[in-house]
Amino acid sequence: MAHYAELDENNVVKRVIVVANKDTADANGNESESIGVAFCQKLLGGNWKQTSYNGNFRKHYAGIGYTYDAGRDAFIPPQPYPSWVLDADCNWQAPVPHPNDGEMYTWDEAAQAWVESEG
Repeated sequence: MAHYAELDENNVVKRVIVVANKDTADANGNESESIGVAFCQKLLGGNWKQTSYNGNFRKHYAGIGYTYDAGRDAFIPPQPYPSWVLDADCNWQAPVPHPNDGEMYTWDEAAQAWVESEG
């Protein structure tokens, strides 16, 4: 099974579908992204990119609302807060490291700090 993400005009993921291996392979059984993309386009139209369920390529498994960055050849999750920045592995990082003391925290954007969760 292969997974393909449909992108809108801004490269934002609209949906992700599963495609059978036979629909991504040539007559010799060699799988190819371009064959899978052509299958998706013929079946549903649109602009498609393959995504890896295990994150083996394109950094992250695509999800609805993720953005495909062609320069990084990566699917990037939505930015959780305006102050967070993208690192080299396409993960969002808070401006202050998350405390590593075993307690539960949530990010307070207004305070630009981690706040211990209650409960």
